[in-house]
Amino acid sequence: MSPRFAPRPRPVRTTAAAVVGGLVLALAATGPVASAERGSPAAANAASAATAQPYLVGRGIADVTGETAEAGMMGYADLAQTSTGLHMRQRARAFVIVDRTTGRRILHVNADVGMIFQSVRDEVLARLAARFGETYGEANVMLTATHTHAGPGGFSHHNLYNITTLGFHDKTFRATVSGIVAAAERAEADLAPADLRVATTQLADASANRSKRAYDRNPAADRAHFSAGGTDTASTTLQVVRDGKVDGVINWFAVHATSMSTDNRLVSPDNKGYAGYLWEHEHEGVDYLDESHDPDFVASFAQTNSGDMSPNLELRPGTGPTDDQFENTRIIGSRMVGAAQRSLTSPTRSLTGGVDSRLVHVDLSDVLVDGQFTPDGQAHRTCPAAFGAAFAAGSTEDGGGGLPIFKEGKDGGNPVVKLIADALYTASPALKACQSPKEVLLPVGALDLVQQKLPVQLVRVGDLYVVGMPAEVTVVSGLRLRRAVAEVMGVGLDQVLVQGYTNAYAHYVTTPEEYDAGEYEGASTLFGRYELPAFVQTVHGLAAHMKAGTTPPLGAKERDRSAGQIASLQGKVVVDDPHLFKQFGAVLTAPAAAYAVGDTVSVEFSGAHPNNNLRHGSTFLTVERKVGSTWQRVADDGDWETKFRWKRDGISASRITITWDVPRGTPAGSYRIRYFGDARSLLGTVRSIDGTSPTFAVR
Repeated sequence: MSPRFAPRPRPVRTTAAAVVGGLVLALAATGPVASAERGSPAAANAASAATAQPYLVGRGIADVTGETAEAGMMGYADLAQTSTGLHMRQRARAFVIVDRTTGRRILHVNADVGMIFQSVRDEVLARLAARFGETYGEANVMLTATHTHAGPGGFSHHNLYNITTLGFHDKTFRATVSGIVAAAERAEADLAPADLRVATTQLADASANRSKRAYDRNPAADRAHFSAGGTDTASTTLQVVRDGKVDGVINWFAVHATSMSTDNRLVSPDNKGYAGYLWEHEHEGVDYLDESHDPDFVASFAQTNSGDMSPNLELRPGTGPTDDQFENTRIIGSRMVGAAQRSLTSPTRSLTGGVDSRLVHVDLSDVLVDGQFTPDGQAHRTCPAAFGAAFAAGSTEDGGGGLPIFKEGKDGGNPVVKLIADALYTASPALKACQSPKEVLLPVGALDLVQQKLPVQLVRVGDLYVVGMPAEVTVVSGLRLRRAVAEVMGVGLDQVLVQGYTNAYAHYVTTPEEYDAGEYEGASTLFGRYELPAFVQTVHGLAAHMKAGTTPPLGAKERDRSAGQIASLQGKVVVDDPHLFKQFGAVLTAPAAAYAVGDTVSVEFSGAHPNNNLRHGSTFLTVERKVGSTWQRVADDGDWETKFRWKRDGISASRITITWDVPRGTPAGSYRIRYFGDARSLLGTVRSIDGTSPTFAVR
């Protein structure tokens, strides 16, 4: 890795093309006047420009990092996994795409968080409405998550997801929402004329099917679409071309963001977030702390149908390509970047046509599925959400808070659970018809612990269609959803993508055949054996409405639960004190006098609790090099080579350990490390503190 690049000069975006693009939108909005002026030279020039660059595209990045200390982490459901510091910052990456002819637009935001919950989506929509009026609404806003398992949790309004955080974390919730909205605002302000191109490359060494026994139950015709190992190797990249160069991409590739294992305690965006950082910062020189201009490049690495795709290539947590979870994160992220960058020199397809979107809310607890969409051709119903026994086992390939008394597979359940399931099935034949052969462990729907009224979305950009699914979709489930849209719209399968972890969260979607295997994914398919057919039916309907130009009824939304949240006491700060006989910022352990490239520099400071100020748009640390009489920042807490660790000493003192792995290419010279924090007094006032290490040499 190299030290931080200086930002590249940016071309001015207020070009003649941008002015003409604005004229097109103005003409489209003026009704009769537009008709009267349609034959004018200005209108002809505007139409020509819109044909040459049919879209306006804006890009934005913002910080969504939550509580970095004493907060339960989201993903593995492990009570012992609480945050103790920061490896890399979590970010949201936003793209606004506008059809210059009609003015229709979509907002796509990909955030380095575990899930998008309805609580987050509703608050984001409310803030966007306050800022932009009716410009953004239910149908044209697509919020998705990278699904990192190394971010703080507690930001859902459904109690099941706040168990491991001991309640609701408002600070992390507000950090997530504010960051997403900030990224959207920056993308809106960044709009400029653009071409959009799509290319697909193959990436065969970044994922493994962690549920192969279930996958193999699918028909041969389905399995023929994937590799011999049952992985989806397609890496699809949407390229934004402005001023003759690619200055943004959205990449879709199917792999879990679980390179960081449940043993990790440092907040991290995992492999997807690292991929964005690698392309943006290391390759394009983006400085995240310089908010004086738009970023030179935005690289969003989104999920697709990754429900059964693991980055742990040896199918054990933290294994493959190496046995080091940090190195695995770097390698898998680098391979994703490599595949996406190959698209720049591969054959591309230019997108043409408009922008469109549809969204409905569906009560998955009670959907009558037409026989057209079921394996046996008969009508079936879904039912209230329930977990099976294998859910409690966790995913053995990726780790998590599984209990050893439960095993994956329908023969690995607990006999007590089998008795409970048999009793429930005897009492309710309808439940048995829907959930069998799952051995029901926990009826979370009846207990109102999870979301059951779920948003399902279809977005079109030109002739690229993206299905927004509020769940983790296996590769074959994704194939069937894509087929449904392709069939209605009359396009090829390669023109349809499924994007999981979008707009809400309802665990897994497996095929009926996979469901019967009783693996973790099937036991976490909440609404029964016919959940996927219900989703396929819904997506088929959305495509039919889009093709016909009609709008389906929105449907009943999940109720607002914001008033019923129980605040967590995790990570709450009463008072900060420095170490005995020390001041805030004092160096407790100094660095050595000199280091070589590849060494790790370590400094300890007397600091304060990091939850006092999440320091969005700022940093907890800098690594600085002396250049002449000034100090130049070469790294901060968003960089791969730094780590920020917090530890409580005694009752109210905080020991801050900052490490810097001296990267390849670091110039010889004098360096120092600085710490920045915020300390809380007993009266509740918070003040900034800082500390500076002694100078050390890099030789």
